[in-house]
Amino acid sequence: MNDAQGFLTAEELANPPAHILREEAAIEPDPAPTIATKETQIIAIYGKGGIGKSFTLANLSYMMAQQGKKVLLIGCDPKSDTTSLLFGGRACPTIIETSTKKKLAGDQVAIGDVCFKRDGVFAMELGGPEVGRGCGGRGIIHGFELLEKLGFHEWGFDYVLLDFLGDVVCGGFGLPIARDMCQKVIVVGSNDLQSLYVANNVCSAVEYFHKLGGNVGVGGLVINKDDGTGEAQAFAKAAGIPILASIPADDDIRRKSANYEIIGRPEGRWGALFAELAANVAGAKPHRPAPLTQDDLLGLFSGESVGRDVVLEPATLQDMCGGTLTQKPSLEVVYEAI
Repeated sequence: MNDAQGFLTAEELANPPAHILREEAAIEPDPAPTIATKETQIIAIYGKGGIGKSFTLANLSYMMAQQGKKVLLIGCDPKSDTTSLLFGGRACPTIIETSTKKKLAGDQVAIGDVCFKRDGVFAMELGGPEVGRGCGGRGIIHGFELLEKLGFHEWGFDYVLLDFLGDVVCGGFGLPIARDMCQKVIVVGSNDLQSLYVANNVCSAVEYFHKLGGNVGVGGLVINKDDGTGEAQAFAKAAGIPILASIPADDDIRRKSANYEIIGRPEGRWGALFAELAANVAGAKPHRPAPLTQDDLLGLFSGESVGRDVVLEPATLQDMCGGTLTQKPSLEVVYEAI
């Protein structure tokens, strides 16, 4: 090395001394630039109409927001009542209705026209056609097309919760399952046959599309209005899905829900329940369900509840005609073989 100038000689450049190599190896490289990414969990919630999906989702989304999560709640039910509890009984302008009005006026839909917020929860309603004037499922598809134009896939939410009508899992209502638009499905049910029938239908849809190559699974079951009779727990066990929470059939919950009062507050009486639900929903793994047959589903209930002792008696044509059956000559023309 040329000590006077501190440079390596030509010979040293060709064969660097060991101490030079050690010094170079000890130098930490500059950190590589990284791009912050956020994995958004998109979760579709299904359940029988009136079972309490909107109640559950309003309180769940509120609790998640209080825990520091960025949450978007989207109502995908033509009734457009998902966000009413969140906003104290006030109805949001729906995306479909707003889009129609804006289009007639020659304007574009903006985020502020359809998305509203409360205490950290962002919410919107897709909406649907008026009764008898269109297909609700098609309205859902149209609503998601508008969401994509508004930049849905670029939004930076931790959770997007989709409230879907569970009585129908075809067309637009089955969109998240059929097109892998969500990572997992959660069903809301109770200890009654009709709500578990709907939950089982949703499990059947998930299993059907899984066989076709789909990736959506069932995250679990939320039991609402749990009266302790155990049918919903038995269904979850038979279908191979976990129970995420059991919300009791309590008069305090019923009264506050009817008054559009949020009970999923960390400091409230029911705060621990919804905090547990939020944690379970966030950590739930997608399960491949095992849908029950109709007989197995009925088997969860007592014979008195479902009329299992009834015998199927075949009807006759005479029964259908309401009296004595008169044999009329046939008008069929029979050709003799030549």
